[in-house]
Amino acid sequence: MKKDIHPSNYRPVVFKDMSNDEIFISRSTANSRETIEVDGETYPLIKLEITNKSHPFYTGKQTLVDTAGRVDKFRNRYGDRNKK
Repeated sequence: MKKDIHPSNYRPVVFKDMSNDEIFISRSTANSRETIEVDGETYPLIKLEITNKSHPFYTGKQTLVDTAGRVDKFRNRYGDRNKK
């Protein structure tokens, strides 16, 4: 293998799913200003919006996230296309 091609700051990092507070530790070069203590050790913390623990595809739970009535706006504008 070639020498000196890998980053020097490759270290364990905690990734936290903000929707359900699940955490996991993996190695990464991602920068973080926050830290978290897990099992007596301090790690950099990377916050994630969605992971396999909260994504509907992996959990099997389909949820409709409707921000500011976007679905209702769409239905009002275009109506129900299945009706004839």
